[in-house]
Amino acid sequence: MQGKTPLGVEYAQETIHPPVALVPILRSGLGMLDALQTLLPDLVPVHHLGLFREPTTLQPVEYYNNLPYHRPSSPTSAQHPDIAILLDPIIATGGTSAAAIQTLLEWGVKKVLVIAVLGSEEGLKRAAAEGGAGDKVDIFVGGCDNNVNGRGMITPGMGDIGDRLFLTIGK
Repeated sequence: MQGKTPLGVEYAQETIHPPVALVPILRSGLGMLDALQTLLPDLVPVHHLGLFREPTTLQPVEYYNNLPYHRPSSPTSAQHPDIAILLDPIIATGGTSAAAIQTLLEWGVKKVLVIAVLGSEEGLKRAAAEGGAGDKVDIFVGGCDNNVNGRGMITPGMGDIGDRLFLTIGK
């Protein structure tokens, strides 16, 4: 099957057969959601994970999870996707991404694709290691900065994306 980009360039198009879901990390991942939905040829479910980094310990804290209930032994449990596309624009310490990856794998997805705009080398390694040995986690990142400051922010970096998206800088 042939597809065509917005610029008119033709390419080979392949339909994704395994069930797929988009999972933005709240709030920052919401900024990537529309773009990813536009790229996918068909509508896919969207599930949200709310995680924040505790400012003192820099450890992730989950405050929201709307993954459909799943218990493998239950015949009435919701079908989980085979592939979860995790949207996390900034991977600084890697803790939030690693916690989200762990949640998705425990839910039963077979593969997690992480899409990020910017990451630190340390954070990307930590997130990638969460899948353990094998090919359960792939990370696609636009750029990599080497430094993370004491507040867990990439430097020079871009700051807190959630705050920038929702104009809450300084709170």
